[in-house]
Amino acid sequence: MTLREAVAKAPLIDNVRGVHLLELGSGWDALRVPAALGAPALTRLRQAGEQLGPVLHDAPGQRFYFTVPLGSGPHWHHVPVRLLSTGSWLVAPDPSCASEWFGRWCELPDDGTLTAPGPLLSALTAGAGTPSDRGGATCGVLRP
Repeated sequence: MTLREAVAKAPLIDNVRGVHLLELGSGWDALRVPAALGAPALTRLRQAGEQLGPVLHDAPGQRFYFTVPLGSGPHWHHVPVRLLSTGSWLVAPDPSCASEWFGRWCELPDDGTLTAPGPLLSALTAGAGTPSDRGGATCGVLRP
């Protein structure tokens, strides 16, 4: 099942139209990344032509969530991120919704593509701390 399909089947959160509660750790995990690292990493991955799995931008929380394969935990010990897996839930908007008060999907492929840990780790650590890499890109338009 693709993440797009999983979001469509996930339960809605009470009183919040178009926002679902997505269980993690079954077909994929999610890597929670501070926006100051996530935005430039997303830009680097796009510029390098890397295949991207679903990427969610949580605007109010100033975070990005990259979907990664199960079992990628050992990759993330040296970067300030958190791997969310079994027992974790992600508040996820319906793909048709984009909201300034919540966030939006930056990438949401129709297939089962996930972001590979190696290129993501490289993108997160490349240029870390340089003034030109702080802040940076926004989510942009959802790519079909």
